[in-house]
Amino acid sequence: MTNKEFAIKLEKRTVKFAINIINLSVSLPNSPEGLVLRNQLTKSGTSIGANYREANRSRSPKDFKNKIKISLGEASETDYWLEIIENLNWGNKNLTNLRTEAKELLAIFTSIANKL
Repeated sequence: MTNKEFAIKLEKRTVKFAINIINLSVSLPNSPEGLVLRNQLTKSGTSIGANYREANRSRSPKDFKNKIKISLGEASETDYWLEIIENLNWGNKNLTNLRTEAKELLAIFTSIANKL
């Protein structure tokens, strides 16, 4: 697989992840606490792919590295919020898959960042 093919595949993967995060978010309780978690999770979970897409269209290697590191941080934050939701027993049947995917995305972006 070429770098370009990998980038396209990862962009599609992050879009799918963002959609799954949004679907989980809408299922969270409408309590004040639930709304905070919904907001934080949705922001970080959708930001992973948005920043990766920006990285792929960056103007310089430095800009690329910066966007990759932002994606990495957002993946870590997303897993944090998913862990909180899991510990509160607020998640649906897809929560385990989302946590796995968040960890895999974190590993991918860590690997990319370490090669730069």
